[in-house]
Amino acid sequence: MNHALKSRRDFIARLGMISAISAFPTLSFSQINLPDEFINTDTVYGKIRGKRIDGVNTFKGVPYGGKISGDRRFKRPAPLQPWDGVKDTLTLGAPAIQNPRRGEPEPSEDCLFLNVWTPANDSANRAVMFYSHGGGYVGGSGGSGGQDGANLARNFDVVVVETNHRLGLMGFLYLDEIAGAEYEGSGNMGVADIALGLKWVNENIANFGGDPNNVMIFGESGGGGKTSALYAMPEAAPYFNKASIESGPGVRMLTTSQASKTTALVLEELNIDPKDWKKLLEVPASKLLEVQSKIPFVPPFQNKEKGNQSDSPILGFGPVVDDVILPTHPFDPIAAKISKDKPLLVGWNEDEYTFFAWERKDTAPFSMDFDQITERLSGQFGEDAKKLVESYRHARPEATAPDIFVAISSINMMGLGSIEIAEKKAQEGAAPVYLYNFGYKSNMKIPGTDYEMGTPHAMDISFKFNNEVPPKDGETPRMGFGGSKVDRFEASRNFAELWTNFAKTGTPSANAPSWPAYNLQTRPTMRIDATCEVIENRFSEELATWRAIGKV
Repeated sequence: MNHALKSRRDFIARLGMISAISAFPTLSFSQINLPDEFINTDTVYGKIRGKRIDGVNTFKGVPYGGKISGDRRFKRPAPLQPWDGVKDTLTLGAPAIQNPRRGEPEPSEDCLFLNVWTPANDSANRAVMFYSHGGGYVGGSGGSGGQDGANLARNFDVVVVETNHRLGLMGFLYLDEIAGAEYEGSGNMGVADIALGLKWVNENIANFGGDPNNVMIFGESGGGGKTSALYAMPEAAPYFNKASIESGPGVRMLTTSQASKTTALVLEELNIDPKDWKKLLEVPASKLLEVQSKIPFVPPFQNKEKGNQSDSPILGFGPVVDDVILPTHPFDPIAAKISKDKPLLVGWNEDEYTFFAWERKDTAPFSMDFDQITERLSGQFGEDAKKLVESYRHARPEATAPDIFVAISSINMMGLGSIEIAEKKAQEGAAPVYLYNFGYKSNMKIPGTDYEMGTPHAMDISFKFNNEVPPKDGETPRMGFGGSKVDRFEASRNFAELWTNFAKTGTPSANAPSWPAYNLQTRPTMRIDATCEVIENRFSEELATWRAIGKV
């Protein structure tokens, strides 16, 4: 196994994405206080009852698909059956099979529920923002506190929708080659569930004040990878018209060769002969979760395959290029033609790596000198580590050794793939693509060090959902990754305004400089902060080195 791949597998295997990305401390929301009241509305399946809270109508645990357990395991959901009377949708639905989640129902195989936040159930035809949660492809839910959609709905007059969907082994076990036509597409059930959620939006969102013909899909980390897959999926294509891929650049997905090897490993762990694969339907979900935990997590990015794909390593569970549900890699060798007319946002956080240092309790890089960081990076980049460090030191003469280590590690994790997506979308010459860096600097320190988190992976979630807001009167401020500086509220406002205006119009705009579409001449990048700025040819010197060593 090559060092780069081992490092990436280690980085994902140690993420803590399952809980850390999607279970931030509960955040403070708007200072509006209005009396709660129940709200009834129609869906094509029957009436539901939600609640109006602080001026936002909230519907939680709305079913959008039928049974996916028992004889439906690894298959398309059973049709959702209509109901009589009024169904309460006041609490979150069950998340997908995973370890229990704080403040949420017990995880369940039958997890096809979604949540809706809307300013009003009227005929206003608001833009719809459809979010896919992070957590890799194995954890998370549409009910995480940091991504609560109420502030976006209230402050920016949009409708927000988030789904629960199958994850991990339940959502991405590739059985096509051993189970036959009945299980065709089995390796993509997790993203097919999301497409079914989009279909539900198309059929029902007008009753929630939303415009079914103006839908933006977006997602962070694993949610960015899912969004990348949706961008290339024929069954999702009719139901959205713009997208945002955030710190999850899914340039390539798993091959059938890789997915088949993971399936073989699962069967081996369970002592099931491939010809007896149907025994998988009898294995308790808890046992499948135990087996899943032994297999590395799949990052939202995949290395380009070289040589004989049958020799490719086992990479775990994630979307599969299967010629059924996902016919092509989203951005390899070119941007998916099926979405050529759909505008795209793509980008990453400047200090992605500090999240993983925080999660792993890895304090070592923050006391290293330049020789030491070069040695550590050589485990991943070999002899190219020295070239990278020298290039970054030349481009950033004031940077410390830890600064350089964080910068190299961060762009390698989420930046290079984001740039590749922007370049390939720009080369397509159709709908525009906009490249961003999130750069607001948190003053929260990595425990055990004096090094500040800066802009870590996943910090963008609470900012883009406008959930970094002043506390309510009498409420004790809570500090998450965003830190304690008051200018974080302005950065959150900027981020949310850019995203909601993109959802409404296909052009990101805010109280900020005009954001030009990405092109291969000036390469404009929006740096999002309390004060935003457009930077042309950002990181040009560093990227020249990445290109020289074949990483871009």
